Amino acid sequence: MTYLISVDRLKKREKENTVIVDVRFDLQDAQAGKAYIQAHIPGAVYLDLNQDLSSKKQKHGGSHPLPDMELLAAKLGNIGIGPDTTVVIYDADNDMFAPRLWWLLHHLGHEKAYVLDGGFKRWVDEGNPTTAEIPRSQPKTFRLNPKHSDTVDINQVKEKLAGNEAILIDSRAKDRYLGKTEPLYKKAGHIPGAKNYFWKNVLDDSGKWKTIEALQDHFKDLPKDKEIIVSCGSGVSACPNILALKTAGFSNVKLYPGSFSDWISYDDNPVAKGEA
Repeated sequence: MTYLISVDRLKKREKENTVIVDVRFDLQDAQAGKAYIQAHIPGAVYLDLNQDLSSKKQKHGGSHPLPDMELLAAKLGNIGIGPDTTVVIYDADNDMFAPRLWWLLHHLGHEKAYVLDGGFKRWVDEGNPTTAEIPRSQPKTFRLNPKHSDTVDINQVKEKLAGNEAILIDSRAKDRYLGKTEPLYKKAGHIPGAKNYFWKNVLDDSGKWKTIEALQDHFKDLPKDKEIIVSCGSGVSACPNILALKTAGFSNVKLYPGSFSDWISYDDNPVAKGEA
């Protein structure tokens, strides 16, 4: 099963039942949405990581807690997403933010959600038009049917790791996993027992998504009959790994939404450095 859509396929789609969502963002720039205002794919609407795809940061729960699902469902309906709507989500290129919305839509029971392979950059590089015009959406009713079994909280992570019931993946860059550097949080390292699968390694050397065969090879050391819990810093860059794992044929894959930023918000939790 594919969760990606090409630029060519998007151009051929009937726009009447397709909503295109721009989610370009920059963790270092809270005003990242200005790129959308300057130019976007014609017809695309914008959703912001902080304002729309996350809830407000608290003491615990991580830096990008999952949004209130009722509120998100209302927003999705307001931008024209109904039960039969195909949603195409794009990033600047193949980045982490489009898979975040892709995961949220699937979590809410909306299966017709796809990430635009290559994102805005490929759209432009192939000579397609852009616009600064903000479209007028036709509101629909978004049906909320959440999957409560595709996330785990911190207590479940502890229990499952202690009982060897699951494998925990850390999706951050190698040096952050090893504890050599940490640009965002007060502690460096990783959750003890986590294995490092940097999310960008699901892309090939040119930045394109790897083929199914290449992804199967990438995750070949993970057993398909065991639960895989995916984490990162705050539950965002874990989502490309979830998309890639599901593409490679893994079915029992769950997100730890709070991830490392939630883990270290509890002072008593140990942090590991170096290789697991």
